[in-house]
This record gives sequence, C-alpha cells and structure tokens, in this order.
Amino acid sequence: MSPDVLTTEALALPPESRAVLAEKLLLSLDPNISPVILAEWAEVAEERIAAFERGELKAIPRDEVMRSLKAGQAR
Repeated sequence: MSPDVLTTEALALPPESRAVLAEKLLLSLDPNISPVILAEWAEVAEERIAAFERGELKAIPRDEVMRSLKAGQAR
C-alpha cells in the first residue's frame, strides 16, 4: 500500500483511533521515547487546542512563523 493511500485511510479513522496510530508510529521511529512523555505531550496539545477553541490562543499563519524563525525572532 502506498503512503498516500495509507494516509487517506488513516485520516478516515475516528480521532481516537488516529491518536493510537500516531502514538504507535512515533514509538516506531524511536523506541526509546517514553510512553509517559508521549502522554504528557498529548495532554499539553489537548489543553492548547481547547484554549484555541475558547479563543484564548490565536493561530499564527505558517508563513509568518517561518519568517520569524528565519529572522531569529521565534515566539
């Protein structure tokens, strides 16, 4: 199966299944990654998404972020 087909099928999964798949893929890249650390990163990501949805955080366009990074002005 090609990566494009696999990606399309993976994106059709329910969010919970995609999260499990993402975790397994990340662990396959570096088996030394602690599941505890992955869980903590997931918790932080969920908190940030919730804050964004509440309007407490704003999205920054990719081009703006890249310009800032190239200029050495990381936020």
